[in-house]
Order: sequence, then C-alpha cells, then structure tokens
Amino acid sequence: MGQMIYLLLLLFVAELVTSVPLSPTLQLSVSGLNEYEKSFDGIKKIARPDSDIKEAEEPEGIFSKIIKANKGNTMPVRDGDIMITPGRSAINCTKCLWPKSADGTVNVPYNLSSDYNDWQHYLFKIAMAEYESLTCIRFVNWTDQKDYINIVSGRGCAGYVGRVGGGQSVSVSTAGCINFGIIQHELNHALGFYHEHMRSDRDDYVNIMYQYISPGDTPNFDKIDTNNLGLEYDYGSVMHYDKWSFSNTSGQPTIVPKPDPNVEIGQRYGMSVLDVSKINKLYQCDVCSNLLYNNNGTLTSANYPSAYSNNANCVWLIRTQSNQVTLNFVAFDIQSSPNCMSDYIRIYDGPTKNYPLILDRTCGSGLVPPIIASTSQLLVEFSSDSSVTGAGFKASYSTVNCGGTYYTLERNVTSPNYPNNYGPNMYCIFTVTAPVGKKVSMTFVEFHLESFPYCGCDSLRVTDGVNPQGPFCGESIPNFISAGNFLQLTFISDGSTDLKGFLAEYTFI
Repeated sequence: MGQMIYLLLLLFVAELVTSVPLSPTLQLSVSGLNEYEKSFDGIKKIARPDSDIKEAEEPEGIFSKIIKANKGNTMPVRDGDIMITPGRSAINCTKCLWPKSADGTVNVPYNLSSDYNDWQHYLFKIAMAEYESLTCIRFVNWTDQKDYINIVSGRGCAGYVGRVGGGQSVSVSTAGCINFGIIQHELNHALGFYHEHMRSDRDDYVNIMYQYISPGDTPNFDKIDTNNLGLEYDYGSVMHYDKWSFSNTSGQPTIVPKPDPNVEIGQRYGMSVLDVSKINKLYQCDVCSNLLYNNNGTLTSANYPSAYSNNANCVWLIRTQSNQVTLNFVAFDIQSSPNCMSDYIRIYDGPTKNYPLILDRTCGSGLVPPIIASTSQLLVEFSSDSSVTGAGFKASYSTVNCGGTYYTLERNVTSPNYPNNYGPNMYCIFTVTAPVGKKVSMTFVEFHLESFPYCGCDSLRVTDGVNPQGPFCGESIPNFISAGNFLQLTFISDGSTDLKGFLAEYTFI
C-alpha cells in the first residue's frame, strides 16, 4: 500500500422583470443572513451567539483551528486530519473519484447529522453551494446511494481522502470545527485532495523547519511523488498547512515560503482560485466560473472590449474578506431583447443562485446603477444565446460598511445588524428601485433610533429625488410612496447610544 496509494491519490490533487422563485431549502430571512455572517470567522468579525470569540492580533488559520480541535483525541489520523483507510489497495484506488453523471455534474451524496443546530446546518449548505457555483460538484442529499459522506460531530475535524466506499465519515465537531474554511477543507479531502505542502515540488516553494517539529510529528510533513495537475503551487490554498502547524517552539514557524518568507499561507476564508481550478481539472468540469477574493478588483465579460462570445454561461463569485460588496459597472453593452430573454446579467445577494436576486435579467446599453450586497459575497451571472452579441461589460468592486440596493420584491430593508443594535459611526445608503412606470411604497414595521432634539445624533432621511423628508429618529416614522420609481434611505449614527434600528417592507405599485 504505502507510497503507491499516496501517489495514486495525489493524482487527484494538487429593463427588470419579476424575480424567479428561490430554492425552498435556502431562502434567506433577515435572521438567516445575520447568522450566516456570524459563521465566517474573521469576515465580519462577529462572534457566534453561543461564544465569546475575540479576534486575534494575527488571524488563526484553518489548520491551526483543526489541530486545536483535534488535540488530545484518539482518532486514527495522519497529517493532522486525514482518516486512515484500512485495507485500501492500489487497485481499489481507481475508484477514489466520485462518478460523473451524464449531464456533466458530479453528485456527491451526503448525510448531515441532526447534532448540528439550524445555523450550523445552514453553514454546511452554503459551503457546499459554493462548489455548485464554481465547479461541476453537486452535494446532494443522501437517499439510498451506496457511497456517500456521513458528516457527524465526531472527535475533532477529520475525513478520508477521496471516495472510499459506503458511508464514509467526515467529522466536523461542533467543538472547534464549525468554520466555513474548515468545512470546505474537509470536503476537499472527500473529493480526493491531500494537503498542498505534500506536493512533490514543494521544496521549490517552501522550507520545512524540522528543527521546530517534534519527531512524532514529522510524518505530517512527508512529501510524495505527485502529479500536480499542471497547476502551480498554491500558498493560499484552503488545503495548505498554516505557518505554525505542529511547531514545538513558540514563535518559530514550521513552514517558511521561499524566496519570500513573508508570503501568507494558511488562510481561513475558503477555497482559493487554484483550489477551484484543481477541482475543475481533476473532475474535468466544463464550467465558466471566476472567484474574486480580494477586497477590490475588476471583472469583465470575455474578450472585452471586443464582442463577447455566443452561448456563454459564466459566473463571477465575489467573496471579500470584510464588510459588504459594492459593484459598479463602468461599461455595459449587452444585446437587448424583450424581457432580456436572449442575453442578460443577473446579480444575486450571496454566493449562489439560490440567494435572493438583487438584479434580475438586465440587458441593453444603459449603465446599471451601483449595487450593494447585504453581505461580503455576491454572485454575477452572465448568459448569452447564439444570436447577436455586444461589447459586453466591465465592472469594479470594493467594499462598504453598510447599505444596500434593492430591485426585486420579497425583500426587507433593515439597519445594520438588525434585529441586534446597529453600531456607532454608521453612514449607510439604501436605494429601492421599482420597474419603470411603478412607484415604491414603503412601510416601517419597526423603528427605534436614539431620540435627540432635531435628530442630531442618529437619524434616517428619505428621498425620492423630489421630496426629501426627515431627519427622523425616536420611535415613529411615516410610511412613504415615491413620486418616481425609487426611494433612497440615508441612515446615520453617531458614536454613542445604539438601538435596535429599523425594519421596512416595500412593494411596487
């Protein structure tokens, strides 16, 4: 078994219309969005409701969390979190990949333990759904399939590499492992990936500091003669050890990147661009997907500023490391058709198409108004048919502390952190835009802002470009109907008292 099994396994590594219905399993409420943000350790710096987690001066990477969660348990693992497969032989390893369906997708059945609470279930679903946006992997509910992954709150964070047959365990303990990046780390193991530092060419990219590693831990740093799928080494992989993994000397790293020792490794946000590329190459996924993970950047249609291709179906997932995504189109030229049925852009308020639409099918040559997502993730979908094409689009993105843009029904407008108290020193702009020819009718269900003469501390102003009203504070505010097709809310808080804020419902009339 030994070296051959690892070699074989490592071959796998290395003008607007009505919104469409949401998937019943992933519809979002206001509270659902709040809980989702709490699960991203470090993205919004909000602790889980049952914890008192504080942000470290140097962010703790995924693998440091895994080691901490696994400390002291007796799971039969190697490399920190990889379950040992008893009796596996090289000949059986040809079945380590999950099979591909006739439609080109790879279905991975899973069973999720009832030990997890609602928001933990939700976090798993979102982590899995990101694979659906970016790859051909589809995590599907297990029914009676022979082979599936059984996700349980076991002893720490651990799982098998690849498909091993039957109901293979993936342990994601509620005591230390409930983290977006850890979940994707363990799911990548199940898809057939080892840790990045085990690559055959790793010595060209990192130095292993064995002098700071205890003898019993050195096997965790073995490298193997691997096929690296023709893709470069990935310091930012969700599968990479942290710089301090298994160090027995305080302040001394066990992995040092080269030639630049200051290169960051051990990120904690989720799959990297190369992680996505490796999955798509390993499973020969025919997808057009792009992951944008910096706090600012640009995205364009293919061939821009030349005409885009026919029969395109591409997505861009923007996942910033903090705050809310804001997207601004600087060029927009997409073939116009009735109801944008030919070529169009859609924008979703989250990482998958199961999230609410911020912007439904949009086409033509007019610029799209600025977009503000409600969280740190936003998905842009572009589709074209086989007819005429246009020059396409170019957009830039960055982050803001608060605010939002709303073009579709079935959504609420809330102050930051609602139903919890809003924060100090906020300046937020919310814009609700109805289809041309309609007006916005807005009703405030709750309104609790600090009361002060002339609303000089915290306030809300409302305008439709014709009738500016406010400021409003205290416990009451009138309802509004716009003169045109939009309403804009400007919310301001000072540095003192923070209250619950507001919840507004709107409709188009």
